[in-house]
Amino acid sequence: MFKKLMCSIAALALSTSFAASADLSDMSWEAIVAQAKDEGEVTWFNWYFQDRFRETVKSFEDEYGIKVTIPEGTMIGNGNKLIAERERTQGDIDVFAYGFTDYENLDLPSLFMPLDMLPGDDGRVSELTSTDGEGYVLAYWGNQTGIAYDPAKVADDELPQTPQDFERFWTENPEKFGFNYEKGGSGPSYYQNMLRSLTEVDFSDGETSDEKIAALEPGIAFFKSNGANYVVTASNVDSITRVSDGELWMVPAWEDHLAGLQKNGEVRKDIEFYIPEMGMNGGGNGVALPKNAPHPAAAAVFINWLTSAETQSRFNADFGAAPMHASADDSAALVPNEQRQYSQAWGANPFRKAVEDHFIENVIQER
Repeated sequence: MFKKLMCSIAALALSTSFAASADLSDMSWEAIVAQAKDEGEVTWFNWYFQDRFRETVKSFEDEYGIKVTIPEGTMIGNGNKLIAERERTQGDIDVFAYGFTDYENLDLPSLFMPLDMLPGDDGRVSELTSTDGEGYVLAYWGNQTGIAYDPAKVADDELPQTPQDFERFWTENPEKFGFNYEKGGSGPSYYQNMLRSLTEVDFSDGETSDEKIAALEPGIAFFKSNGANYVVTASNVDSITRVSDGELWMVPAWEDHLAGLQKNGEVRKDIEFYIPEMGMNGGGNGVALPKNAPHPAAAAVFINWLTSAETQSRFNADFGAAPMHASADDSAALVPNEQRQYSQAWGANPFRKAVEDHFIENVIQER
């Protein structure tokens, strides 16, 4: 009898939680905002720039009187927490941030509320790099890898655009180009797109096989034969720092990372950035509202603010992020819009991971 009673209580609590989720979608936006202010707080699980975002969200706090908490954590750790708490009536996460393409690995309907309670806004981005948020995920951050370079050393009309151009640059300017293979994705974006361009292997297909890896051999041989003329750096930060210091002239980098370092005075402001015509990886991050969020109305209001044209314009100006709203101002971006046509989606796993392992073993470790 006691066991049945406890099960009934648990079922009632769970159904109440889901009912609250459903009720939110039935409320007017004015009523949701009123409830959000009553809830008075929202916890945003985001894994990067936590200190800077804590400053940025103060404008939201001032506007709505809702306190925003951004805990310390990693993307993987936050994802594990989301999954671990999925059976709880009430979790700790109000707004969940994740790499947009990484949402493909989650069961969206079982974990998140549909975001149809938000006011209509056709400018928001709900599909990015071929990943559909399916009404549960909206993009709030755009990022792009490309090449950071010293304009005092490399003229704009001499910027390498193809693998053959990069080979020529390496040969004519030995040890002035560097890239990382770990501790940041800009270097892997570079060498993987070089391999794709040199071999035409399909990185969008995650299936892997010995034959598919073997098809990369022309690209692997390309890097090995030119190994004496380029430098392997330790990380994204190491690459940019060495360009800023004048040791290197060109390195792969993240657009938003470079812009942030420049804004903080950590690297030279004259370092420039471009996306080569061969393509480099880009994408972004998205937010979703867990079904068991403790403050669902506040979460909805925060997501609406986060994905608005005004906030996206500010992210571009303050962080250098590519705006994720059609009406946002992107005038502070490091690259013109016409270069964004060269953005490539990240390779699919497990093939991408197999390529990284193969490259490290056959190029990096044999240097």
